[in-house]
Parts: sequence; structure tokens; C-alpha cells
Amino acid sequence: MMRLPWFEFRAPRSIAEAARILADEGPQAMLIAGGTDLIPNMKRRHQSPRTLVSLRGVRELRKSNGTLGAGLTLSDLVNDGAIRERYRGLWQAAAQVATAHLRNMGTLGGNLCLDTRCTYYNQNHEWRKAIDFCLKKDGDVCWVATASKRCVAVSSTDTAPALIALDAKVKLVSTQGEREVPLVALYNNDGIDYLTRRADEILTGVSVPLGWSSCYWKLRRRGAFDFPVLGVAAAVKLAKDGTVEEARIALGAAASRPFLVDKAGEFLKGKKLTDEAIAEAGALVASRAKPMDNTDLDLYWRKDVASHFAAYALREVRGDDMREARLRIARQVL
Repeated sequence: MMRLPWFEFRAPRSIAEAARILADEGPQAMLIAGGTDLIPNMKRRHQSPRTLVSLRGVRELRKSNGTLGAGLTLSDLVNDGAIRERYRGLWQAAAQVATAHLRNMGTLGGNLCLDTRCTYYNQNHEWRKAIDFCLKKDGDVCWVATASKRCVAVSSTDTAPALIALDAKVKLVSTQGEREVPLVALYNNDGIDYLTRRADEILTGVSVPLGWSSCYWKLRRRGAFDFPVLGVAAAVKLAKDGTVEEARIALGAAASRPFLVDKAGEFLKGKKLTDEAIAEAGALVASRAKPMDNTDLDLYWRKDVASHFAAYALREVRGDDMREARLRIARQVL
């Protein structure tokens, strides 16, 4: 049986109080909201914080007036008709995270800050000790790429690529003040140092501009409960004649960070979403996918299928009925 390590539990009632606790406790403190990722990690001794600072009692983080509060649960997002209408890609991403039970606990902020994953990392302590640990935790070698000096653990958040495609920004708060950054700038391409958020900062909200048609496609072995082995989000703004005014395509689970495929968006600008243009954009997306052999399914196939999933996403935002394809290929009913 895996047990939690000892820790002190703090339950602030405001963002300001939580920020003060983080500042006082230093790097040995960690934030917890739903705990669906952190608690299993603590049981496996991936993290052993001295103090847990719970955000569950901070009501400010559950608001969604203009800005989506980071404390909104994934179920809150899924059950909100306005989000489904305005930010369909985000709604689709949230609806495909884990199971209903976990979505009831997991939060938007938690999913955006989700720890990176790897076959050699997401094991219990004894298993990892048997291989002399790995570069991400307690070891000196990345067992995926033994010559690499950088951890290549994979980003597995679903909501981040969806929100990056929607050009979202996040608000970060600490005792030193507030700052707002584009969501895409929240991430580093490093499996260990994967967030640019400082240890004393709290991600409090996400602002998402209106006017995009968006969708999210997720590849996973099972039709539920699995982390993505590929996530493709697309968002476009179309003129009345169908010409692309702006396009953004983001990839998830294809590197240590979710990222924007700039060349694909630039290629589509000023064009109509014809089958030929969609195929070319899909090829540009696949060229940027760099999957590693540290998650489910064959890495070469995952790279190749990125072009197909980008095409599915662009066809959906074009207005095609993709429900049959989702059910057959992605095993999703949305």
C-alpha cells in the first residue's frame, strides 16, 4: 500500500492569504486544489512537500464572470452551456479529461499546471529505485534519451492546447503583485522545469477572447480515463466568404510543453479551408510533432497521425459533421 508522506495542511480563504503562506513557507510548500495529480504523485514520492496549501476554500477562484477562475472544476466547465457555445475547443478538452469522478475534483488551474509524464517516472518508488531512478527525480540519466541532458517527460494536459489555440492569457498572483502572460508562455520545453510560474505564484484565472471557432481532438488508447498521447486544438476566425482571417493550431502530448504550430496558422491565413489547404496545414503540424518513446503507442505512428488529427480538427471548424469520425477514430462522443 502506498501511503502519503507527512505534511502540514493549510486552508486559506483568500488568494491574498494563500500567497502569504506560499511566500512564508518557501519552495517546500505546494498548492493543491483537486489533488487528482498531486496526491498520487506524493504517494509515489515524486513530490514530498512540507506544507500543502489548499485552494478549495478560496471562493474567488470559482468565479467565471469575464475570466475563468482557476478553481473551476472540469465538471463546472463541461456543465456550463456558455462555455460550450463560446469556447467549444475548451469544452471538448475538459469533457475528455479522465472520468466524471475525477472531473468533479480536478480544476482548470490544476490541469494547466499538470506534471509532465513518462514511462520511467510514473512508477512507484521501489520500481524507480530498481532502475537507479531517472533524470526527472533522484537520478542522473534520462532513460528515454540517455545522451540527453534535458528531461523529455511529456506534457499531458488537455485544456492547455485548447486554450493556447484560443489565444488565452493567465493571471499569476504573488505577494509581489500580479502579472498576466499568454498561456503559451507559461510552459518550458523541459520535463522537469516545465512551468514558468514561480513557486510563490498562484494561477488565479484564465481570460479567453471571443470570436473563435474551435475544437479539440484527443488520441488515446481507450475511449475514457486515458491521458492523451496526442492532442490537437484548432481555432479559426473566418470572413463571411469563408476566407481564414486568423488561425491557430496547438499540439499537446507531443513534447514537454504544449505549443503553437505557428507555420500552420500562417499558411492558412488568407486562404479558404479547402481539402488541399487543410492537408498542407496538417503536414506542417506533423513536421513539428516530436513524440518520444516514453508513453503509449508507437512514436512514429503518433507523429504521422498528427497530420490526420489536424485535418480532422480543421474540417470540424470548417463546419463538417465529424461525429462519425470522432466515434470511429478517436472513440469520442461529443
